[in-house]
Amino acid sequence: MAEDIKTPMKDAKKNGDTWQENLRIFIIAAIIAVIIRSLLFQPFNIPSSSMKPTLLIGDFLFVSKFSYGYSKHSFPFSPPLFSGRSSDAGPARGDVVVFKLPSDGRTDFIKRVIGLPGDKIQIKKGVVWLNGAPLKRERLTDFEDLRRNAPPVEIRRYRETLPDGRSYITLDQMDDSPADNTGIYEVPDGHYFMMGDNRDNSTDSRFVRYVGFVPHENLVGPAQILFFSFDDRTRFWEIWRWPISIRLSRLFDLVD
Repeated sequence: MAEDIKTPMKDAKKNGDTWQENLRIFIIAAIIAVIIRSLLFQPFNIPSSSMKPTLLIGDFLFVSKFSYGYSKHSFPFSPPLFSGRSSDAGPARGDVVVFKLPSDGRTDFIKRVIGLPGDKIQIKKGVVWLNGAPLKRERLTDFEDLRRNAPPVEIRRYRETLPDGRSYITLDQMDDSPADNTGIYEVPDGHYFMMGDNRDNSTDSRFVRYVGFVPHENLVGPAQILFFSFDDRTRFWEIWRWPISIRLSRLFDLVD
C-alpha cells in the first residue's frame, strides 16, 4: 500500500495556505467590524461623572449610528468624505447623544439634548428655562455618590420634566455654581443645546468657548443600551474584586 510521504515542500505549502487563510479571515472580520461600527452601532465607555446619575463612570454603551443619518463623523477618524449629513432627522429634546466637540471635531462628548434649533435657553438659580418657561423640577431623595477611598457624598436629586412630558433625573451639587445663572442662549438653525445631567459638574453648551452650540453634522448618534458596567472604584489590577465590581443591575439597561 502506498503511503503519503511528507516533504519539506509540502509542509511549506500547507503552512503558506494556512497563513493566507488566517489573513483572509482577519481581513473579512476587520471589514465587518468597520461596517458595523460605521453604519450600525458603535461602543463607547463613560470616563467622567458629567452624566450622573443616568450614566456612571465605567458604563459601556452602544450608540446607534443610523438614527440621525450619516456624516463624516460617522466614520473612524472623521475623514472629509462629504460635508453635512445624509438625513435631516435629528434628536428630540431629552435624547442622550454622543457628538464630536465643535472646537476640535475629534473629541467625543455625551450629553442630553435640552434645546432644539430656534429654542431660547436660560438658567436661573439652577433651573432651566425653555422658551420663557421653567422646566418642572421635582425634588427626590438624595443620590449617594460612592467614591474611591473616601466617604460617600449625598447630592440633591431632581426629576426634570420637558414640555412634552419626558422626564429624567438630574443632580444639583451646590447653589450658585458658575453656570447656575446665565444669559439667554438662542439656539441657531441646525444646532443643538446640550447639558449634562450632573449639572454642577458638566462642561456643556452653557460654556460657549469650549462647547457651545453643537452642529447637526457633529452628532454621532443617540446612546441606546448599556451592555456592560464596571465599578470605577475597583482598580484594574485588583483581580479579586472583579466578580463583585460588575454592576449586574445595569447590564442591558436602556438609556433614557
